[in-house]
Amino acid sequence: MYYEQSEFDIRCEWGLNALTNLSPTCDVVVIVDVLSFSTCVDVAVGRGAIVYPFQWRDARAEEFARSVGAIIAGARRGEGYGLSPASLMEIAEGVRLVLPSPNGSTLSLATGGKPTFAGCLRNAHAVAQAAQRAGRRILVVPAGELWPDGALRFAIEDLIGAGAIISRLEGTCSPEAQTAVSAFEAAREELYDTLAHSSSGKELIERGFNEDVRLASLLDCSDVAPVLVDGAYQRGV
Repeated sequence: MYYEQSEFDIRCEWGLNALTNLSPTCDVVVIVDVLSFSTCVDVAVGRGAIVYPFQWRDARAEEFARSVGAIIAGARRGEGYGLSPASLMEIAEGVRLVLPSPNGSTLSLATGGKPTFAGCLRNAHAVAQAAQRAGRRILVVPAGELWPDGALRFAIEDLIGAGAIISRLEGTCSPEAQTAVSAFEAAREELYDTLAHSSSGKELIERGFNEDVRLASLLDCSDVAPVLVDGAYQRGV
């Protein structure tokens, strides 16, 4: 198939269709949702929590949380834990957290049992090392965002995050993967400014979540490589 990038070790493609079309010929998948699913997972798992990705925020999430003895992260606005990295900075070790997300969670649960990591700028180096240990053929999936009609919106922060991870991987890169690296290298010296002026970043800052953007823009400040085990992200070895 033309779209599999199968002649290359390191591949990069967007969203759910990437998993449908490329993951069957890959050994490892890295999900990149910088603002904010992957960053939330990095922060929470780094503090010893266990994170269950879940697609929906409704009664199904409540039922699932009960089944695994977990609590549900709320919406970004509100008290307690939410889809906000800042809200998870003090999460306690051992907390089991269901994290509903229409992008990062949906992708995490669609990898078909492949070794799956949650990657972002904060843990780019750690995730690259862990992914390389898990297999040679690596698919990096920038999640993107969704337009109101459900169509995929290509999000520059996820392309940059994917590029940060890919730049630390060994092996041949597809043109798509190399383009992500170029985007990262172009923004590397001004990651916060780039994220803050992106469409997603401007939306978060306008809603009062500048700290989430700042936390997401920190490069390689984490040594955590969250890996999906039995439906939950936890610290990899």
